[in-house]
Amino acid sequence: MNFAIFDLNLLRVLDALLREGSTVKAGERLALSQSAVSGALSRLRHATGDDLFVRHGNRLVPTDYARALELPVREHLDELAELLAAPEDFDPATATGTFRITASDFFAEMLMPALAHFLAATAPGVRAQLVDLVPYDYIESLERYRADLAIIPDTDLPRWVGREPLFRSSFVVVARKGHPLVQSAGIAPGGVLPLDLFCGLGHVLFSPEGTFRAMGDAALERIGRRRRVVMTLPVFSGVCRAVGASDHVALVPRQLAERVRAQLGLEIYRPPVPIDVPLIVGAWHRRATRNPFQAWMRQRVFDLLRPLNAGETPLR
Repeated sequence: MNFAIFDLNLLRVLDALLREGSTVKAGERLALSQSAVSGALSRLRHATGDDLFVRHGNRLVPTDYARALELPVREHLDELAELLAAPEDFDPATATGTFRITASDFFAEMLMPALAHFLAATAPGVRAQLVDLVPYDYIESLERYRADLAIIPDTDLPRWVGREPLFRSSFVVVARKGHPLVQSAGIAPGGVLPLDLFCGLGHVLFSPEGTFRAMGDAALERIGRRRRVVMTLPVFSGVCRAVGASDHVALVPRQLAERVRAQLGLEIYRPPVPIDVPLIVGAWHRRATRNPFQAWMRQRVFDLLRPLNAGETPLR
């Protein structure tokens, strides 16, 4: 390939084809006709000496060579977009737009009411959305749902993702008020549930993926014990309501338990084993780092969430 005469716009077409697997959808993403995308693909094939895509039914399946280019091309395009982005004045009072957040329903309780109040007073033309995370691949939510921000447990992130530490969230045990077995054991709210009682009670588990394991199970396995999971639910609100209406218990984030315990008739107890305290981070596509609207919205969300770290270990 003679890079001196290579049309860098072809890389945008390659990126769109890798994302969409279709010349029609790639054209819609780029505001180009299907014939223009097909012509660009022909030039890419000539330049690289590789077919890049083979047709499988209605989809274009990337070759191994094209797949190897996917992340490097995306990262370099994003770096160029960030480099060339021009700062703009931003006035929240007159701004319009939609900011989409992907996160668990924990944030329906702990973020969205406060964000609604703030936007109504400060940026009435701005809309906010909270959408589910993609199961098993939370970062994919940024692409699949075109989300502006993902709020997730900290993890290794690809280079194209920006990251901001927000708060830590320890786990507590919730049980309904007047739970007969907890009362008969003489455990006052705020106390530690005995290990045998904790393992013997039925547990309701937050699991968007429908699995029967979570961080609490790993902590128990380290000491050779297991708990009895009797129900899984994809939302924390459902977990807390199921506990409030039964003699089951659940491990939930401390901040959420404190927020809903009075409303749902719950008491809070400490688990009998140490459970790792996850760090919750905000993650976004680096191409939007300097976008004035998105940068302003991210900072507002971060400001609303950081107080949740009160009572937890310091951020690192």
